[in-house]
Amino acid sequence: MRTRRSIESRWRSGALAALVLAASLAWGVPERLRAQAAPSSGGRFALAGCTVYVGPAEAAIPNGVVLVEDGRIVAVGPAGSVELPANAELIDCSGGAVTAGFWNSHVHFMERKWARAESLPAAELAAQLEEMLTRYGFTSVFDTGSMWDNTRRLRERIESGDVAGPRVRSTGETLVPPGAAPPELILDIKGSMRIATPEVAKGEEARAAAARLLDAGADGIKLYAATWAPPIVTLTAGAVEAAAAGAHRRGEPGFAHPSNREGLLAAVGGGVDVLVHTAPKSGPWEEELVAAMRAADVALIPTLKLWGYELRHDRISARERFVEGGIDQLATWLAAGGTVLFGTDVGYMADYDPTEEYVFMAAAGMDFRQILASLTTAPAGEFGESAARGRIAPGLAADLVVLDRDPASDVRAFAEVRYTMRDGRLIYRTAP
Repeated sequence: MRTRRSIESRWRSGALAALVLAASLAWGVPERLRAQAAPSSGGRFALAGCTVYVGPAEAAIPNGVVLVEDGRIVAVGPAGSVELPANAELIDCSGGAVTAGFWNSHVHFMERKWARAESLPAAELAAQLEEMLTRYGFTSVFDTGSMWDNTRRLRERIESGDVAGPRVRSTGETLVPPGAAPPELILDIKGSMRIATPEVAKGEEARAAAARLLDAGADGIKLYAATWAPPIVTLTAGAVEAAAAGAHRRGEPGFAHPSNREGLLAAVGGGVDVLVHTAPKSGPWEEELVAAMRAADVALIPTLKLWGYELRHDRISARERFVEGGIDQLATWLAAGGTVLFGTDVGYMADYDPTEEYVFMAAAGMDFRQILASLTTAPAGEFGESAARGRIAPGLAADLVVLDRDPASDVRAFAEVRYTMRDGRLIYRTAP
């Protein structure tokens, strides 16, 4: 398992009387408490009256209770089985479901609105984080390509408590083959910051570029293994291998954008850990290719909604075929037992709503428990955080999502978030 740094925060909260708690949990949550807000800080509270998903593989707990104290989970179980302290606040989650906090393993902080993160008004920055991430339950994200110095400052403001937001990891700037860096005009048109993208050709250049980013505090390395549009340029196997090896020496992951079959082979052969997209341009994934991917122990982020977004100016039939190509590749990967991480490429993609991604993942054959795993236990395992988060269990961080309804009946429910909590602190609540 790869070792990862974790950044922890601790918080305080208010309380309700133990008598109210005991009666509420024994007989159901009283009507007068049904509109009660979640705690604004993370002291001692109980989420009650909901279906609790401890993890993707465990049986659901109907009418469950999750007890949280000082940012950590203290107990979980059916109502009546959890001993409640006198000063615990009761949070009614009736009709909903509670899961561990979600991970989005493919985001970007590259849009111009994130520029000068150190000086943006806190309320404005928090609103942007809510719009893109926290309103959809994301308590941890991996930025796979942005201006590292700016993203670092964004993270510092979140971790200082100045701004409510998710836990942020970042690869910083993406390493690309020569000639692949987009011109400033294209960045301006796409609404991106002007990012100085490192171009690498040989192994030594890739090794040095990776070292500079890691020395500056980046949490991994991202490689653009092959360009998306002409002229098609592919990173050399030596460059991929050198950059990935440099990340692994620091205990950090290597990510790759495959684009086409050549990029996919270069990424897998070079030892990256995570493929950040399916690759509809590469055609159907045959048994030999999938076997090589499995042997390399890579994880896959499907980004299926992205394909329709990329072809949004093209004919409907072309968009549908491209999306179907990604869905078919994911289905093949699932049949081979491959690891799937949830990610949407938001920040590059301006449509932040993940609902369609869940629908497409289901179309590829993922049931709601497999999707839940891609949001929780799979990324926690991939990034070395299983001992801290990813499930609802005593001792783990209280990264929690309260959904309006049970995703077992409709995967769209994963996007219908009532509360998002990180380390027991409320970082999003739906409007009353």
